[in-house]
Amino acid sequence: MPEARYAAKDTNAGSEEARRLYVYNGGFLTQGRIRRILSLAGYDIKIGTPGAGDLVGVWGKSPTSPRGEKVAQHFDSPVLRVEDAFLRSVLPGRSGSEPIGLLLDEKGVHFDSSAPSDLEEILKHHPLDDAAILNRARGAMERIRKAHLSKYNNFDPAAPLPDPGYVLVLDQTRGDASVTYSGADSNSFKEMLTTARLEHPNTPILIKSHPETGAGYREGYFGPQDENDQVRLFTDPVSPHALLEGANAVYTVSSTLGFEAIFTGHKPRVFGQPCYAGWGLTDDEHPLDRRQRELTRAQLFAAVMILYPTWYDPANDRLCELEDAIGALEAEVRQWREDQQGYTAMAMRSWKRGHLQKFFGAQKAVRFDDRPRRATTMARQQDRKLMIWAGYAKEEIRNIAGDTSLIRVEDGFLRSRGLGADLIPPLSLVADDLGIYYDPTRECRLETLIHARPRLSDAETTRIERLIHKITDGGLSKYNLSKETALPDIPEGRKLVLVPGQVEDDASIRLGTTDVTTNRALLEATRALYPDAVILYKPHPDCEAGLRKGGISAEEALTWVDHVMEDADAMALLDHVDVVSTMTSLMGFEALLRGRKVTCFGAPFYAGWGLTKDMSDTPARRDCYPTLPALAHAALIDYPRYFDPKSGRPVPAEVVVERLVSGDIPAPSRHNRMVAKLQGWFAGYSWIWRR
Repeated sequence: MPEARYAAKDTNAGSEEARRLYVYNGGFLTQGRIRRILSLAGYDIKIGTPGAGDLVGVWGKSPTSPRGEKVAQHFDSPVLRVEDAFLRSVLPGRSGSEPIGLLLDEKGVHFDSSAPSDLEEILKHHPLDDAAILNRARGAMERIRKAHLSKYNNFDPAAPLPDPGYVLVLDQTRGDASVTYSGADSNSFKEMLTTARLEHPNTPILIKSHPETGAGYREGYFGPQDENDQVRLFTDPVSPHALLEGANAVYTVSSTLGFEAIFTGHKPRVFGQPCYAGWGLTDDEHPLDRRQRELTRAQLFAAVMILYPTWYDPANDRLCELEDAIGALEAEVRQWREDQQGYTAMAMRSWKRGHLQKFFGAQKAVRFDDRPRRATTMARQQDRKLMIWAGYAKEEIRNIAGDTSLIRVEDGFLRSRGLGADLIPPLSLVADDLGIYYDPTRECRLETLIHARPRLSDAETTRIERLIHKITDGGLSKYNLSKETALPDIPEGRKLVLVPGQVEDDASIRLGTTDVTTNRALLEATRALYPDAVILYKPHPDCEAGLRKGGISAEEALTWVDHVMEDADAMALLDHVDVVSTMTSLMGFEALLRGRKVTCFGAPFYAGWGLTKDMSDTPARRDCYPTLPALAHAALIDYPRYFDPKSGRPVPAEVVVERLVSGDIPAPSRHNRMVAKLQGWFAGYSWIWRR
């Protein structure tokens, strides 16, 4: 086997030397995702008769595979066996869910132990000693576990689990090829259960049903007839990782969960001959003589999940590395899990409703009703979550909602190219079930995320540092209003302080400040704190546009500052300043990402953690000291949800950053621009309805 073939996957589309792949299974023709992955991997799907150099494609060892095998044998053509990767989709394939990756094997198929496969050749002969790949494997294992990802993901990680201390016996779908070609049959399952009972006579035994059995698609090998005082079937859709963590021992024939059990610390007892058996990480009832090598967990994972599969990035329509596929699946799974109940939304402006539907309405359409009592009643009657734009979640609304879960929605920290006031749709939103990030008077979900992980693993640190570099190198901010900016002459040796103006009636000012509550007061306080510094004042974009309150004339500002940077690019300024002085502006967080010092005269979400100079009281509950990467990971990855308008999909943060850097975002419509202009005109009369 040529080692170079598995050294790295070519993730570039459009191979000039596509190989013709003749297929005799309709699924290859009708399932667009499978066709696309094969095309990107360099295969040109055809129907008809293969010629010299052509391949025949079959789906694993499915009931239709003999058709292709006979054709291949007749024309002496090599066979490409196609199967789902071990991370597949949210729902089982029989529900119509599309795969995130495929296994393309020209030697065999990974679950057929009667002959070697490409995967077995990697496991036997590849050095698997590259430190970078092994570190990637460790990081990916950890990320999959923390995100509770599995082959299928239609479960709630918070669902109740049995009390720990049980033996876990893994069922599979009856007659599945992964059982038959693993040298097993129904007797193997009987033997497995009997052995588990004999070896653990006083321990509860759980038989975990296969997800397709639980969904009613296929029958399993075990049923109610196998239950007794010690043994019970467990069909609840729970996290496999959490279930495995509570087990004392794991028994399997050839289930994918046996593979996952290895990475939860188990040495599973195996009664078939799956691809992960025979490498020193399993207790094999029927060992294969040709598998003698002993591997570490990281080596096994690297082979099975990094070197062997072909992964697909649906947002960018390209082949990708495992980490990108995990990110894509994480985003889809998060949307499915969080939105299962559906939402009733109130206090949502008409222009936002379509965008909210895209973010939160994939499972059940969001229902809108601006009357709080009716909306609350609807949410209770239909068992939906109650959603509101965070700025409208006043005390009277909270009282009406009562014990109904109230989800507050706001823009994320990487929002768009353009202002929300101009009706530019958001690329990120946060949905907070506790409070909202700009309100320090009550706990919010972002704070709990920061508390939960004040220190990151090596893999998490690598991911967020790469993301921060892309953000800072691309000059990205919340609104990304890039403008030509000329920096004034600064005397050498003087500290340069930037003061970002804010909208003075913004909720973050009302809730997050006490003594310094206006731009005028901020400028005065900054000059008092930094009397010898050169101070730059950057007015807020909405105030410059005349859309919001907080404007201050340049003449007045120059009473305290040296230069007023009207119509300047804030991110360009951050590249040069030493300190940012702010009340609660997001620019303080953006300055931290760029390694700048930040002085806070309020209590923004990034204050009170030991990363800023705090001139105002911050919540006492912020009592840990996260690293900057940990704070950034919580704020940019864990807290927001991202939606890609180009692909129409939920996506990880990296995709949105890529879109913002490249500018590859659909432009707003003419109607959008007209409505924005009208809104700007009416903003001049806002005093009428804001009294």
